[in-house]
Amino acid sequence: MLEQNQNPFKNLDGDLKDVPPELRKKVMDDVATAKLIMELSDLFTGSFASIIEGMLQTKSKRE
Repeated sequence: MLEQNQNPFKNLDGDLKDVPPELRKKVMDDVATAKLIMELSDLFTGSFASIIEGMLQTKSKRE
């Protein structure tokens, strides 16, 4: 019951511990992979959006 009354955010001011190098490398590799997938998906889906937008626009008559 005593643990429920403690504020967990007060523990954030404590000392930070170093991360093991193998865990850090794994996390950084996962972040790089996620970034690559996001950039590739943006490359392919971004062009579709502009193509569809161009197809739906009406051309104005020039006088």
